[in-house]
Amino acid sequence: MKKIFLYIILIAVAIFCLTPFLWMISTSLMATGQSNVFPPRFFPEKITFAQYINLFSRLNVAKYFLNSTIVSVSITLVSLFVNSMAGFAFAKYKFAGQKGLFKLLLSFMIIPAQVTMLPLFLMLKYMGLINTYMAVVIPGIASVFGIFLIRQYLLSVPDSLIEAAKIDGATDFQIYISLVLPLAKPILITLAIFTFMGAWNDFLWPLIAMTNDSMYTLPVALANLMGEHNQDTELMMAGSVVTILPILIVFLALQKYYIKGIMIGGVKE
Repeated sequence: MKKIFLYIILIAVAIFCLTPFLWMISTSLMATGQSNVFPPRFFPEKITFAQYINLFSRLNVAKYFLNSTIVSVSITLVSLFVNSMAGFAFAKYKFAGQKGLFKLLLSFMIIPAQVTMLPLFLMLKYMGLINTYMAVVIPGIASVFGIFLIRQYLLSVPDSLIEAAKIDGATDFQIYISLVLPLAKPILITLAIFTFMGAWNDFLWPLIAMTNDSMYTLPVALANLMGEHNQDTELMMAGSVVTILPILIVFLALQKYYIKGIMIGGVKE
């Protein structure tokens, strides 16, 4: 009875959490104005894809979708490369000031990102990178959280493996490519999910760095769309579905590695 009661509670919580998402999808399939009634409808009278057609044909959402894809994939790939190298160095190499430098890095996590936005914008402006993809990609190249996550995971890798590779004549970069990266696959996928979701959903920095609307990412474009079509609930919901769907697919496809990386990544020194 205890297990049955637990499952009932879990199912109820799952339904409660999924209901807004399902309503969003259902509303996006309604005709214009059909959701603006009381009591609100949960299911469309007739399924129509007119809102999605409007998004891609009339409102140029395909361009914003492409911008978000380029930015998010670029940030994810470059961030994995840089963070994994830094995490490997902090986990497996001893050098003067290593612990102090790592603690200094960790202390940067308490600084709000908004504090650094003005100097970062001015630096990128002097470099002539405003209104380019690089203006959004460069700030995401490395993160203290990513370095910390990979370092904690690599602490569980035996030092004897690194020493054996060195004895066999492997260089540091060869060890990193052929040994460290395959062993760190679960945590790399976990970090990739975090990074991709953060880059895809980021609103404030792309809004600041991209002043030309042709360079907008999906969240910024959707916010502008809400200002122009604030009464068109069905169109807004269609835009929300288009924005959420890619990160949902990525998470569902990689959740096995995500859970494994989170479980193994909490290694203490």
